[in-house]
Amino acid sequence: VQLQACGGGLVQAGDSLRLSCAASGRTFSRCAMGWFRQVPGKEREFVAAISRNGGTTYADSVKGRFSMSRDNDKKLGYLQMTSLKPEDTAVYYCAANYRSLPYRLRTTEEDYDYWGQGTLVTVSS
Repeated sequence: VQLQACGGGLVQAGDSLRLSCAASGRTFSRCAMGWFRQVPGKEREFVAAISRNGGTTYADSVKGRFSMSRDNDKKLGYLQMTSLKPEDTAVYYCAANYRSLPYRLRTTEEDYDYWGQGTLVTVSS
């Protein structure tokens, strides 16, 4: 399985950005996905997760601003980020778990077997 995250960049506070995660190697519809982020010197933290059947959950810090979705036909997961803040600056990683029941949401790093390479999001004030 390979995951490829893209869509990061430099934006201003209040702007929007959409990250994409392309998955290959296994049946995409059978995976639960998640997004995490990491700032240098800090631990990687959970951002959002989506189940096989499309249920979602979010970290409190991004709730109401970020939205996660998936397109099984295109084998893509998305993280739509709006009202970005400087504290959202981080490297964002997508992750996949192919062992999940359809409704299961995965919110910890240990839940995931496969990781993308990360894409940098920088939000200037």
